[in-house]
Amino acid sequence: MAAGNWIMYNATKEDIGDGTIDLDNDTITCTLHTSTYSPALTDISVSNEVANGNGYTTGGITLTCTWAPDGGDATKLVFDCTSPDPIRWTASGGSIVARYAVINDTTAGVPICYCLLDTAPADVTATDGGTFDITIAAGGIFNMDGADS
Repeated sequence: MAAGNWIMYNATKEDIGDGTIDLDNDTITCTLHTSTYSPALTDISVSNEVANGNGYTTGGITLTCTWAPDGGDATKLVFDCTSPDPIRWTASGGSIVARYAVINDTTAGVPICYCLLDTAPADVTATDGGTFDITIAAGGIFNMDGADS
């Protein structure tokens, strides 16, 4: 299974810029969504979260994230998840089935970005007793580079 890149909603860029989203201090979560969720960059309404049960809890998992310069390079800021690593749910009493993951700012009440979990695209399933893992790439979830002048 090859997951796609994290894709930032258009409004997220403005929300970060105007302070609606505070990547340093707000509560950030990751939720799973079914194949009936239809993400659009211009529509930040998030629907069709995986139902509560079988090891998944509605509202997802709270993440510990950083928003910091990349290796001391002040011209490049990186948003990264440091815990849990990987983001993990353990299926219990049945399967967990999802097609998308969404990273949310629950303090501001807005989604930040989403990821297609299998670029085929196909549902991803963790069967009873198995784990549903999302590993964040070594380069982080997303970054912002400074502009050349």
